[in-house]
Amino acid sequence: MSKNKTLENLMTAFVGEAEANRKYTAYARKAEKEGKLNAAKLFRAAADAETFHALKHFEVAGKIRSTAENLLDGVKGETYEYKEMYPPFVKQAEADGNKAAVMSFTFAMKAEEVHARLYQDALDNLDQTEEIFYYLCPLCGNIEKFRPEKCSICGVLGDRFTKY
Repeated sequence: MSKNKTLENLMTAFVGEAEANRKYTAYARKAEKEGKLNAAKLFRAAADAETFHALKHFEVAGKIRSTAENLLDGVKGETYEYKEMYPPFVKQAEADGNKAAVMSFTFAMKAEEVHARLYQDALDNLDQTEEIFYYLCPLCGNIEKFRPEKCSICGVLGDRFTKY
């Protein structure tokens, strides 16, 4: 097998394992809501295992670079999502009359713009030593550098944000 095919296989495995993590996490949340706690725990354990696999494949593929390069990649990816990927998704969902998809895509698009800005800010201040905390909205994925009264994107109360 060629080196290029192995790299392709590593990236295919990375995507598959990362997708399995997200799927199993969603299944765990559903099981918890249904009161099926043993199934929820199994799904969470499996989701974490899939994350281990994905991270190892990504590392072996040589995709983890310097922090500055990784931040630039973050800016690039988030900018693509909010400028190019999500706008046509929103338009299609509107055309299809799928209000839930419009909301889901719009929240993500707005949050990705914030993420791009935060990555750029982190890159611009990479050598800063003062600790910064980030706060994640549990509904739309918005990230703030302070706990807001409510999310500027979706309106969730700030006391529901997770601190990092």
